[in-house]
Formats: sequence, structure tokens, C-alpha cells
Amino acid sequence: MVLSNDLSQFHGLPVLTFPAEDQPPVSMPETPVAWRVSVPTYDSDPTWSEEFERFLSVVDPSAVTALVVGGWNDPYDVSSAAIVESLVAAAPKLTALRALFIGDMTFEDCEISWIVQSDLTALLTAYPNLNELGIRGGTSLELQPVRHAGLNRLLIESGGLPAAVVRAVAASDFPNLTDLELWLGTEDYGGDASIDDVAPILQGDRLPALKRLALRNSDIETEIASAVAVAAITARIVHLDLSMGVLLDEGAEALLAGQSLDHLESIDLTHNYLTDSVRQRIVDRFVGKVQADAGDADADEYDGTVYRSVAVGE
Repeated sequence: MVLSNDLSQFHGLPVLTFPAEDQPPVSMPETPVAWRVSVPTYDSDPTWSEEFERFLSVVDPSAVTALVVGGWNDPYDVSSAAIVESLVAAAPKLTALRALFIGDMTFEDCEISWIVQSDLTALLTAYPNLNELGIRGGTSLELQPVRHAGLNRLLIESGGLPAAVVRAVAASDFPNLTDLELWLGTEDYGGDASIDDVAPILQGDRLPALKRLALRNSDIETEIASAVAVAAITARIVHLDLSMGVLLDEGAEALLAGQSLDHLESIDLTHNYLTDSVRQRIVDRFVGKVQADAGDADADEYDGTVYRSVAVGE
């Protein structure tokens, strides 16, 4: 699976790309949009920060409710630190900002595991009224434990999420977070989180309002499913997503044998490595609720060894 399209919707709004200086000037939309500010990833001029300053001079920043950071210069080599600095500096102008996405790039711009991020904690402290934060790319990504009462949705897409980031999310207080989605990834691309790192999230003490839990795209999806089957938070959520990872029969059988999941409105187990019989048991048990197709999750065998992979790695 590759990420081949820019975001078309974000925070419930259509995404509108701010045109480059050599393109026709933008027509100001009559209805709210999510603005996308981006520069070609293989050019050095202008820098993303320069393009962002031009954006702030053309568009009324006090009316911007959602912002998407697209490509920046050499994202496979240069981190997002300068972008974070620019966004933090602009906080007094972006008074209505409620949603922010960092790293909206396709594989043609930069593969997800090549995107070099940075410490994004300052964005949460600079924007206390932020409702939604989306991040793509796990390389050099850092977060520090924070308390943020405004955040409703946190999304981190990666081919490999550092364990330190998972621990920081688990140690943060998000009293109003209803949707948490983490792509844990594979150890081959830095996804070194263990089930112990995920455990505080499953306990749920710092996530009292959570309704959707998505721990996706993980090498340890089987262990996660087994833990979810007995986790305290499971009784409180209504949407469970364990898709895109290496989910084996053991994990699915744990879900069948664990605490009742009848209260769930949806269960996503797509891209799995379940045997046909176990997959059918899951489908029969959660009629109308579960997505559990095999999809493109085909194991490879070489020299007697079976290899299974997450949906998004490199």
C-alpha cells in the first residue's frame, strides 16, 4: 500500500492548496476550507517558511480554521523543525486554528518513512484550542508528555513510530480526546514500540472521553489484539481499528474469547493474516460490524521462512 494522493478532506472541510507565486492568484472561497501550504520537495526555493509568510499576507489568518502542511524542501534530509518554529510564531495570528496536519506528502514527494519530522510538542502548547492534530512520518519525530484539553483527535501515520513517541502519547493527559489513531509500523523503519509501551493507552486512565481507538499498521498487531481483548479501555470505546498490521489467528481468537465486544459499532481488522476458518468465525460473531477481508495481506515464503509485513512500511 502506498500513499498516492494528497488529502482532499481534512477536519470535515475540503482541502484547498494555496497557489504558488507563479500561478494564478487564489480566489477566496466563500465557505470554510482547509488550506494546504506546500512547496516542491526537490526544490530549494522558496522555502516552506517563506511560502507560509506569503500565505499569511494574502489570506486573513484570523479566519483560518484548518491548515495542512504539505511538502517542504528536502523532507528526506531536512526536518520539520523550521516549520514548527514558523507555526508557533504565527499562533497570535492564527487565532481560529482548530486543525493542523503536518506532512501531507505522497510517495512521489517523499516516502512516509523518509519524512524527517522533529519535536512537535510546541504546536500543542502554542495552540491550546486545537481540536485535531495529524502527523505523517516517524523519523526523528518527538513528542513530550503534555496536557491538552482541546484536542479531540490525534492521528500519527508512520511506517515506524518510535517507542518514545508512543510512551509520550500514553503519558499525556487528553481529557477530551475522542479519536486516537497511531500507525505503529515496523521495526525495519524504526517502529520499536512494545506492548508494554502501548499498555497505558489500553488502561485508558488519561483518555476518559475516547470513543475510537486505532492501533494500526503494526508488527505486533497480534499482541495488541490480545491485550485489547482484556483491556479496561475496550469497554468504553465504540470503534476499534486493528487493521493494516500483522494480525494472526492468536489475536483474533483472543478477541473472540475475551470480554464482550457487543457494544462496539465497528471493528476494522482489514489487511490481516488470519486463516479462512478464523476469519469466518470473526465475521459470523460480529455480523454487520466487522471488516475482516484478507485484502492485500499475502505472506511471502522464501527458503522455508514465512514473511509477513504491515500495509505501510517504507
